[in-house]
Amino acid sequence: MLARLLRGKDMSDYKYYRWDGTQRIFEIQPEELFDELSNEVLSYGDLRWALQRLMQRGLTNRFGQRLEGMRELLKRLQKERQRQLDKYNLGSILDDIKERLKSIVEKERRGLERRQKEPPSPSGESPLEGQEQEKLSKMLEDMIAQKRSFLDSLPRDPGGMIKGLNDYDFMDEEARREFQELMEMLKQRMLESFFKDLSQRLKGMTPQEMDYLRQMAQSLNRMLEERMRGGTPDFQGFMEQYGHLFGPNPPDNLDDFIEQLQDQIAQMQSLMDSLPEELRQSLRDLLDSPLLDQAMRDELAQLAANLEYLYPMEELRQAYPFVGEDPISLTEAMRLMEKLQNIEELKKQLEAVQGTPDLEGIDAEKLKEVLGEEAGESLEYLKQLAKILEDAGYIRRRGNRFEISPKGIRRIGQRALKEIFSRLQKERLGRHDTSLKGVGVENADDTKKYEFGDNFSLHLPQSLLNSVKRRGAKVPIRMRPEDFEVFRTDLQTQCSTVLLLDQSRSMDLNGYFPTAKKVALALHSLIRTQFPRDQLHVIGFSDYARELKGENLPEVSCSEYMPGTNMHHALMLSRRILTKNRGQNKQIIMVTDGEPTAHLEGGRSSFFYPPSQKTIQATLREVKRCTQASITINVFMLDSSYYLVNFIDQLVRINRGRAFFTTPEKLGQYILRDYMSGRRRRVD
Repeated sequence: MLARLLRGKDMSDYKYYRWDGTQRIFEIQPEELFDELSNEVLSYGDLRWALQRLMQRGLTNRFGQRLEGMRELLKRLQKERQRQLDKYNLGSILDDIKERLKSIVEKERRGLERRQKEPPSPSGESPLEGQEQEKLSKMLEDMIAQKRSFLDSLPRDPGGMIKGLNDYDFMDEEARREFQELMEMLKQRMLESFFKDLSQRLKGMTPQEMDYLRQMAQSLNRMLEERMRGGTPDFQGFMEQYGHLFGPNPPDNLDDFIEQLQDQIAQMQSLMDSLPEELRQSLRDLLDSPLLDQAMRDELAQLAANLEYLYPMEELRQAYPFVGEDPISLTEAMRLMEKLQNIEELKKQLEAVQGTPDLEGIDAEKLKEVLGEEAGESLEYLKQLAKILEDAGYIRRRGNRFEISPKGIRRIGQRALKEIFSRLQKERLGRHDTSLKGVGVENADDTKKYEFGDNFSLHLPQSLLNSVKRRGAKVPIRMRPEDFEVFRTDLQTQCSTVLLLDQSRSMDLNGYFPTAKKVALALHSLIRTQFPRDQLHVIGFSDYARELKGENLPEVSCSEYMPGTNMHHALMLSRRILTKNRGQNKQIIMVTDGEPTAHLEGGRSSFFYPPSQKTIQATLREVKRCTQASITINVFMLDSSYYLVNFIDQLVRINRGRAFFTTPEKLGQYILRDYMSGRRRRVD
């Protein structure tokens, strides 16, 4: 039995299922996944980039289970490649063949010795006598001597030995059988370097079947030559005749088929390029030995030439620097070349998606073959991230791109609010309550006589008691308007707020902007959920000021190229927005890390650094206009430079607002404390 943790934190949230091999170990809820994504959005201001970052780095769920990202998969591929290179000694590739040839020759020599000791006689007849016996013995001795001399003169290299033994008439049947098996294996390796899927069909192939294979290669060459002439080869006709040779998953078109052939040939070429020169020539001689008839060899040579002409394979070939000690056979080496080639291809696929969240170009099946099932499952899960979030309603598709949905905006704001309030619990902050009683929505514990205009929130026991006191204990009780007692309510006011976010380049360079943006989202969520009658506007400013929509806040970023901190324009735009509201409570909350370095002049932004007196004066004049419009300005400084502090001192003296020096870690606490307490207004 396998326990799978689905949701929750207590034992009541554990469910148990019988393991059937289909369950995924890794699970993450859409809410957790979106929270991970929102961290990236707040940092980088772009949903596509955030998705890409999430896919690149992977993620860990609340139970500590890890889902590998693209970077980890790429590192694992590199480690696996190096592990293979550190393990094997490619110089041993022909050792197995040499040993088998040596064993074959030794068995033939022992067979010759046994045959020499046996009395010569025609097969199926009685032993010969006299001169015939002597003559036959002499012939046998001469033949054995010739065979020994031939074996002694065999070349030392495997290719030369195979060429010599190919026309040799073995006397030992076991040696003959082993040589035929070796030739069959080498024939398979040679053909496999062109047609991998034929490897299982090549065992014990008859001359007629080999001729059929030659005809297939000939037809393939004709198709390639027609492609070179600009024609359209009949690939379907070719597959109808020969498709059964290529296994359960034959290629769908000629281009796919060509790609498969290129991969196979490139594997053999990479093997050749990875060998020392002497060993490379030995392998070349071995494969040039008469493993196949001349007609088949000619067709394969033509096939390699046609493929190289149509699609040069230089990029597919690669020499590998093996430094290990483990021996490896030719068959194992070809399998290893296939694995290394797959690693190289997967590396290219993973590197190609570095700048995009689209992972469809990565071959999951090939990844499973190289790194195992878990790696393939991680890739498949990563491919589904966007769909999981879309199905949960946190993001939505707009044409060819995704955007954060209103539900996602709310969650980001609520999460930011929760994070900030988790540090404020000891303050026991309430809502925007005044110290007076009056018209409101929350009932207080005490009551008052009903007056015209009050909410008719009747306190029935006290009203009945008032009637009894007035008339005495008489039945029925008759009530009059002066008997009515209603609950008092806490007076709650409305507030209009403009939050000014400094989007200048320094906010990004200093790492302040993600925190400031998180605070804006928290305020947005706070007002939407707890103070629906309040108004909040967010204005970003750098060279110019512009109003930002709440639904776009997660993806807002700093201005990387336009210099300037134009507080003058930001305050001007804020004043215009706030003066349209009839309410008495109006405030500006400004978050900045620098003094004003730009102002509007003739409708255009004028930038000066260090700040000019002209910019300072223009900004302070706008501060005075805000003050005259009963707008309070509260400033949160993320830097304590002399110029900034001096300017803020002048601002506070004019406006009577407040100024705070804070850090990104405490910015949210200060702003929310100010918003929720500073909104109070005494009403007589």
